[in-house]
Amino acid sequence: MITNAFSVDVEEYFHAAIFRKGAGALSRGTCQSRVERSVELLLALLARHRAHGTFFVLGEVCRTHPQMVRNIAAQGHEIASHGDRHQNVNEQTPEEFRADIRVSKRLIEDAVGERVVGYRAPNFSIGVEQSWAYRVLLEEGFTYDSSCYPILHDRYGQPHAPRFPYEVWRDGAASLLEFPIGTARFAGLNVPIGGGGYSRLMPLGYEQWGIGRVNQGEQRPMMFYTHPWELDPDQPRPPMAWHHRFRHYVGLRGHVGKLDRLLSEFRFGTAHQIL
Repeated sequence: MITNAFSVDVEEYFHAAIFRKGAGALSRGTCQSRVERSVELLLALLARHRAHGTFFVLGEVCRTHPQMVRNIAAQGHEIASHGDRHQNVNEQTPEEFRADIRVSKRLIEDAVGERVVGYRAPNFSIGVEQSWAYRVLLEEGFTYDSSCYPILHDRYGQPHAPRFPYEVWRDGAASLLEFPIGTARFAGLNVPIGGGGYSRLMPLGYEQWGIGRVNQGEQRPMMFYTHPWELDPDQPRPPMAWHHRFRHYVGLRGHVGKLDRLLSEFRFGTAHQIL
């Protein structure tokens, strides 16, 4: 069997872009932390299937839950960086970006006592115009990035980017690899099969078809991702427009069951292991 990458963006529900947009000022208030219970659920799920994953940890979360991050590492999972403040890269200058990833890398490494080499931008926000970020990542000690989703999307996406791991930046002997989020080819287009909101929205059979098509048809690994808050259907639900409410909350109650089935049918490991 092909081993795929299972990844988790370790953030709170109130860090999610749609929640912030939909809840407005409420999202900037004092929100209850709910990340630990969902991470425990994910760890139990992975342990049950003898699977491992890469946890892209937000600096803000590591700062308030360092023991949780140590527990993730102690169970054999890879710890990587999701930045510090969950600010989009396309909203930062190169100097601000460098400071952000440097702070998060140091926080996480101090917490787990291991070198952090992987990074994922909040909201996949490294686009073509932010290619300078790859050089900064390499200079700051990262060896791979996973911020590219090669699909058409209203907020992110690079539909013409390679679909499988590739070298995205080189400086002498050192290089930075990109591990894109999983897609399958259908009717001449890249269709999303890499988790997140699409996984919650679409039926389980769609995800099974897509991963099987990549693993068996193309004999390649793919990158799957989820968030702790996607396993938390009882999270707060402040007033927001229907379209924001739909995009953030759709499929939450069935998501654990879908993950359980996918982990039972396909093999998953860490991004570093596969690269």
